[in-house]
Amino acid sequence: MSVLPFPSFLDDVKEKGLKRAVFEGVNEVTERVTAGMNVQDIREALRGDAPSRKPNPRLTPHADGFWLHMRPSYFNREVTGLYPTFRLGWLSTYFVFFETITGIFLMIYYTPSPQVAYGNMLNILSNVPMGQFMRDLHRLGAEGMVLIVALHMLRTFLTASYKKPRQFTWATGVVLLLLTLFLSFSGYLLPWDQLALWAVTIGASMAEAVPPEIVGTNVNLLLRGGPEIGANGLLRFYLLHVLAVPALLFIFTGVHYYKVIIHGHSLPPKVENVGEDTAKRVPLDRRVYFIPDILTSELMWIAVTTFILVVLVTWFYHAPLEAHADPQVTPLGTTAPWYFLWIQGLLKLGDKTFWGVIFPGIVFGGLTFLPYIDTSVSRRFAHRRVMLTVGFILITLTVISSYMGLPEFGVATVAEQAIVHELTMPPAHNHMGKLLPIPFEELPVGAYTTRQLEAEEGNTGAAVAAFNQELQSIGLDTQLVTTLQSVHHLAINSIQFTPVPADATELHDVLEFFKEEIEHHESALPGATGLIIVTQNQDDLKRVDALIIWPGAAEVAETTQNASTNADAQAQEDAAAAYHIYAEHIFIHRDANYFAAPGS
Repeated sequence: MSVLPFPSFLDDVKEKGLKRAVFEGVNEVTERVTAGMNVQDIREALRGDAPSRKPNPRLTPHADGFWLHMRPSYFNREVTGLYPTFRLGWLSTYFVFFETITGIFLMIYYTPSPQVAYGNMLNILSNVPMGQFMRDLHRLGAEGMVLIVALHMLRTFLTASYKKPRQFTWATGVVLLLLTLFLSFSGYLLPWDQLALWAVTIGASMAEAVPPEIVGTNVNLLLRGGPEIGANGLLRFYLLHVLAVPALLFIFTGVHYYKVIIHGHSLPPKVENVGEDTAKRVPLDRRVYFIPDILTSELMWIAVTTFILVVLVTWFYHAPLEAHADPQVTPLGTTAPWYFLWIQGLLKLGDKTFWGVIFPGIVFGGLTFLPYIDTSVSRRFAHRRVMLTVGFILITLTVISSYMGLPEFGVATVAEQAIVHELTMPPAHNHMGKLLPIPFEELPVGAYTTRQLEAEEGNTGAAVAAFNQELQSIGLDTQLVTTLQSVHHLAINSIQFTPVPADATELHDVLEFFKEEIEHHESALPGATGLIIVTQNQDDLKRVDALIIWPGAAEVAETTQNASTNADAQAQEDAAAAYHIYAEHIFIHRDANYFAAPGS
């Protein structure tokens, strides 16, 4: 008689015993989950033993299961090593799911609104358990995904795996590359910091160059959601990043995988006879079954790749977060993301419509139709010298144009602005101005000059006193005070420079850096001197001004000398006016605690 009114697990225990009943239950569940493999089959597969049941139960998950129905049940031994695939296709798929998982975690704590987005990022980094860890993984995974997908396409080109019958497979790969680029680019805006705002502003502005003008203008407005990127633009980029682009990416990933299974993984060029495609015809003695060999290999690649990412974000890499986005402040050296640097470099050559839209369109169009342009039957390297040469030329040009896209190329930043910016810049790319990390207590109120570093040890006081006398003799001290009061709104009435106190070692180090940078730009700033002025604005707040003063004319030395020996007020006024002054300032709070990120 049944223990319960219906057959149950308890009846099995009563009839077979607990151990036997539990084993059979687990065995049945396992066979259902794997669509055909029981516990014994899995044990044999993991141990590398031959299957004991006939027909081979390791083939049924591919025919009847959900997870493996798009994977071949066996591979040719020639494609199971590191060459020719380098596992780049599998790693590309891995990053799709990796980014999805880490992105969902971040979505929980994020609101796409300019009013709260940046605060959400700070909350993720400081209050959410494992928040910074997950954000670092997501950002590094995005960079890695772009790189791996690009390398996968490059490998496919080098081994000519795009040739017949895989033309459409290659075309879907080009679409996946474009979707990957735009997916990463659309996520750039979401932190709503200076890096995000201005990188996306540069990228979105290229859409304005789409001909004709009415189309480009409207495409640009459609992307930005208005004349400037604001709430509408952030919401649109968010929806693109978490919904529209991922949906297309998953669809085309499925299509791409389907076509790969239909035609098989192309063999190394030297293995096949010229003009033959034997990827689908795998002899029994050349077969390597997915379970267990390929499956365990892919799990190993997942584990190793994840381990590398975890190590990198733990000790060496942290996703950058700059100051809050400010459309009114354009940072120095703003660039598009690194994978669009080649387009930014091309834009420096001339017309943005041609170099920013038409030429990249020709490049990606040429990539899409490459299999229909290169119709030769041979995939061997020796028979493809022309195509390989063209490919390496394009790679070289891409590297060169990417270098041209850097802010150091073709963009003239005045020396004084670049030097002072290195001292006062807000945190960016795990880098910040040299003044920010100085502890609040090591910023003594006063005025300091690089002239003290030009004196011999022990004579710094005399050197600073001589500098004060020089400023007073030509009336430059008065001009400094007037400039700082009227232009930079610094509440001071006079300036008296003193040596840096002995206990302010970090401030002294910054002063040395200041002097070295001025000497490095001596040709642009002859006779320049660096100044640092620290004032107490509030009990817990200090203002730090970094200035450079330098002669503005070749004859300034003569004018200065005349003013020093002549009491004529007009001579002093002319001497002071012959100098240029450039200044920027920052505020440092007692509780700011700026410090360099680990590994930076």
